[in-house]
Amino acid sequence: MILRTAPPSPYGRKVQLAAAILRLDDRITIKGADAMDASDSLRQQNPLGKIPVLITDDGTVLYDSPVILEYLDHQAGGGRILPAEPKARFEALRLQALCDGVLDACLLRVYEGRWRDPAHREQKWLDHQADKVKRALDVLEASPPVVGADPDVGHITLACALGYLDLRFEGQWRADYPRLVRWLEAFAQRVPAFEQTRVNA
Repeated sequence: MILRTAPPSPYGRKVQLAAAILRLDDRITIKGADAMDASDSLRQQNPLGKIPVLITDDGTVLYDSPVILEYLDHQAGGGRILPAEPKARFEALRLQALCDGVLDACLLRVYEGRWRDPAHREQKWLDHQADKVKRALDVLEASPPVVGADPDVGHITLACALGYLDLRFEGQWRADYPRLVRWLEAFAQRVPAFEQTRVNA
């Protein structure tokens, strides 16, 4: 299998962590992708031009990260990072959706700063996105998820969201969310791939 991604991508990191947890990482070759480059073949593989993209052994192209994680879970026999039992499954999917939403809001803030001239940046828009992140972190701090035998798709996505806040927002979240700091430390101890996929810029 081939994974098209870029090192800073939290969504690509989700796939790498899932593959490591499922012991499928030795079956995946990582190939860089530049979502901003119109000549990159990424746009033929995913018309949206977004990463990550997984090209399976039979040439099927899968996107985006929730779909890829479900495929990897299936390849590993099922019920590993996507619980089979309905209550646990929907809790994991809900946590994944919440934390993907955090990532979406963070990326919108990053793109506003990267693409819009400083004089034209919309502070109300930035505040709107930041408030989504705050509300989500407040809920998670009040009741951090419990990791069972294997981290699930929700735990993986939460770890990547917190890691992205460290990467792009200088870890400012840490002062207000000590329980989530401890949660992330415990996750990193349990999943060595978290440290192995860390980037600093």
